[in-house]
Amino acid sequence: MFSRSDESLYRALLEGDLRAFDALYERYEAPLFGFLTRQLGDAAEAEDVLHEAFLAVLKAREAGRSARSFRAWLFEVARHLCLNRVRTRQRAAKATDAVAQALAVSEGAALPEAALQRRQTAEALARAVAELPAAWSELYHLRAGGLSYDELAEVLGVPLGTVKSRLHELVKRLRDEVAS
Repeated sequence: MFSRSDESLYRALLEGDLRAFDALYERYEAPLFGFLTRQLGDAAEAEDVLHEAFLAVLKAREAGRSARSFRAWLFEVARHLCLNRVRTRQRAAKATDAVAQALAVSEGAALPEAALQRRQTAEALARAVAELPAAWSELYHLRAGGLSYDELAEVLGVPLGTVKSRLHELVKRLRDEVAS
């Protein structure tokens, strides 16, 4: 099966041959993982994105998507997933910095002390987020990822009011953790 082209393997996958998926996975696991590791700088995160990319292959199969160049398409999917991860990281860092700055300013800290205070607050917030239960952590990261309240409700499968109350409780919980 490995002597077949990527495109013929992908066509076989579209026709329901899951062995073709295995062959494509085995063929591209190492090069794609290397690309993702270089892009993200984190092997564990790269592995997550690798699995997301191949999950996208299976989802595209279900949708009947065709790819002219499977390799190019796979790397394009992985690249977009990678960019999304980086954007999420940046948004989370900005959110953490904004909370830390707001807390430091609200306490009226002096300039050198303000920098120290912001750093300590950011570290406290990062620790508080790391200790959140899975459901709260998911909510935090989805919101930090830029999802609107409506999108959160859709993703989590709960009413909009539930999202609002959970976010309110999450912010209160984090504020209390950071303040203590």
